[in-house]
Amino acid sequence: PYYVDMNQDLFLQASLHSSDPNLVLFVDTCVASPNPRDFRTVTYELIRSGCIKDPTYSSFYSPYGEVARFAFNAFSFVNRYPSVYLQCELVVCRQNDYFSRCYQGCVSRFKRKAGS
Repeated sequence: PYYVDMNQDLFLQASLHSSDPNLVLFVDTCVASPNPRDFRTVTYELIRSGCIKDPTYSSFYSPYGEVARFAFNAFSFVNRYPSVYLQCELVVCRQNDYFSRCYQGCVSRFKRKAGS
């Protein structure tokens, strides 16, 4: 566990360890939950499909493609839950593959109605 005060900036870094130097890392989705085994019932989205959902979320430049850095303000789920758990989905892509998910950024996925 990592203990922080309310509204304190929480800085995170994810690193990819690979012998392939031509890979990059992209933070696609991060969801918070008061339950470490349930990220669907009571949740709070920080970023979804590369789209920032929380106004305090920010990503930071890294000189290394295999490192993703980001931060957000610490918060709680009302006063009923003493802890907040974070689950993030990251994508690994080939460096300079501009058609890959890593280079698309925010992707809004719209559902279409089934026509007649």
